[in-house]
Order: sequence, then structure tokens, then C-alpha cells
Amino acid sequence: MNWTQLKVTCKTEDLNSVTAVMSMLDNHLMIEDYSDIETGLNTIYGELIDESILNADKTHAKVSMYIDERNNYNDYLLFIKERLRALGLEDKTTIEIIGVDEEDWENNWKRFYKPLKIGENLMIVPMWEDYEAKDGEVIVKMDPGLAFGSGTHETTKLCATLIEKYMEPGMHVLDVGTGSGILAICESKLGAKDINAYDIDPIAVRVAKENAEKNGVYNINCGVSDLLRDVDMTGGAYDFVSANIVADIIIRMTPELSRVTKIGSLVCVSGIIEEYARNVIECMELHNFGIVDIMTDKDWKGILFKRLA
Repeated sequence: MNWTQLKVTCKTEDLNSVTAVMSMLDNHLMIEDYSDIETGLNTIYGELIDESILNADKTHAKVSMYIDERNNYNDYLLFIKERLRALGLEDKTTIEIIGVDEEDWENNWKRFYKPLKIGENLMIVPMWEDYEAKDGEVIVKMDPGLAFGSGTHETTKLCATLIEKYMEPGMHVLDVGTGSGILAICESKLGAKDINAYDIDPIAVRVAKENAEKNGVYNINCGVSDLLRDVDMTGGAYDFVSANIVADIIIRMTPELSRVTKIGSLVCVSGIIEEYARNVIECMELHNFGIVDIMTDKDWKGILFKRLA
């Protein structure tokens, strides 16, 4: 079996954060950290330490995972990039794909991406696939490009399923951390009156705009914003908010949610690994958002909240 190495290089002080992000995808990580090598010199084994290790960069660490050929390494790559960006680590890290040439990276990942049903009627279809819709299906055509959100990851599926279940036609909608725009497009196709979709990454915003146009939906306004900082409020408080990001960032965003919502507004969050779900719930409840529904897929949680006061 062939394997692809995905390696992230970071500053030593950011190692725990990078490891936490990558462990969301794989628990079998290889970590290269030489920052405490000096401790080894003071033991009886100090003279056995290789000179190349002694001279290694102690200010940076490397975390690697190995992805077998049955899995789509592009999904792993885009997921990690988005989570690092959300944590403010994108410019402090470098990512390498080892064992794949540039042409493979750009094109071969597409063979893993096939039409995918989400929820009751949502059908996520790659732009390059011919697909004949069945009765009742809502077709969302996607080309993830350089932004996370093909619909295949558990976090996206959870959020889209909750959107289909609870978002009502005519709602004024906000999508935070839009990535490829997949959730905003689902919301539009399901009858939202209008959607403001934001991402901190200008590339993601461009990809989201292109995907919206390719789907023939024109009630999505895509813009650059750091979470809720530059959200357009000219249309009033939002009826429905979706945010497929990470637990820490959801918690950071929560105190600002009361500014963009009203009593009765629904907030759909995902990207929450199971062990951090309680932290998110406690924070949301502290700010007057009660649980409406929780869905689980593998180790991931998608949670729908309602503003109570």
C-alpha cells in the first residue's frame, strides 16, 4: 500500500496546538521535537546522542501523519489548513505533502470525491460529475478548490444535516468560516431569504463566490471577516447562524453572538471533537443559548442551539 506523508512544521511553542489539530484526524502522529535535547546530554546516555540531532533546530518542531491511498489526502490538507487558520497559526506554520507530485496534488484527489447524500434530500455533487437528480433531491454542485468543504468530512455533514432539519425558508442567515461556501449554498437552496457568508481567508471567499455562481444562487454575500468582527448588520439580527469551525473558536465567538442574533434565533455549530463538546455547551448556556439538538458522527459533534434571552 502507498502512503502520503503530511508534515506540518511549527514553532516549538505552538506544538501542542498543532498536535491537537492533527490528532482530530489521526492518533498515530510522528513528532520531531528537539527542544529538550540538552536534558539528555546530562544523562549517562548523552555521549550516544547523534551529532545531527544535537545540531537540529530546537526552535521548531514537526508533526507528521501518514495517509494511505484509500483516503483523500486533500481533505486532510484542507481541514488542517482551515483549523490552523482559525487558531491564528497559518502564517506560523508550513505544510508539506511528501510522496505526491504537483499534478497529483491538483487533480488525483478528485477520484475520491463522488456524489454524496446528506440528511434527507441534500445531494452534494462534484462539478465535474454528471448526475441526474432524483425526485425531491436538492442538488449542490461543489468544487472545493483551495478551500475546505467538500461535504465529505463529518463536521460538514453534521452541520448540513442540522441546517436541512431546522433552517426555515425565508430566514436571514449568517455563515461564519464559510470555507468553500458549501453550507451557505445549502442554506440558499433550502430557501433562506439571504445569506452573509464570511471567512478570514480571501482565497476561501473567492472560492465560495465562484461556487455560489456555479450553483446559480445569487442571494449569498461573501466577505472577509475575522469571525463576527465585520459582519453586515444592515439586514437586522440573524434568524439562523451556522459555524463549522473548532471548539476553541466557537467559544471565543460566543460572547459576540448576542450582538448578531435575537431571542429565538438558531445557532448551528460543528467542528467539535467529542471531548470538547461539554466546554462549548457550557459556554453557550452561560450566554443564554439552550440546546435544541445534538448529532454525532464518529468522534465529532454538531450542535444546534436556540437563543433564550
